Amino acid sequence: MDSRLTIQQAAGVTGLSEHTLRYYERIGLIAPIERAPNGHRRYSDDDISWIGFLNRLRSTGLPISKMLKFTALQREGGATLHERLALLKSHRREVKQKIQELSDHLALLEAKISYYSERADLGSDRSDPDTEKCHMLEGQPSAAEQPSPR
Repeated sequence: MDSRLTIQQAAGVTGLSEHTLRYYERIGLIAPIERAPNGHRRYSDDDISWIGFLNRLRSTGLPISKMLKFTALQREGGATLHERLALLKSHRREVKQKIQELSDHLALLEAKISYYSERADLGSDRSDPDTEKCHMLEGQPSAAEQPSPR
């Protein structure tokens, strides 16, 4: 019994489209896939595992160009371990920076939601000083807080 998967099955298991699987093979992200006598691709467990790893790298925002570099280094073997480690550490720094940026954006949203919730609870029908509040949330003083010119 052949436990290898067709491209349709591999697409289902990996969550990638058949087109993407063919593309990844064509550009070298995945090794050439074995073919059945009829010429159809047959994906092994190792192929599926590697594709799963690539999916995880891609989901971190690693560009395909860097995935290709990592793949090439991986195929060269143990001598490239330090280069692969450096590539992953560099990407980790970028991911942490993005997480910090998103955390800052989330804090702004939370403050704005709190502001609107308070106003909604008070049933305020006064004009909305939205622009003033945005400046205060961004760490800039509002016009009312700025010193008057002398």
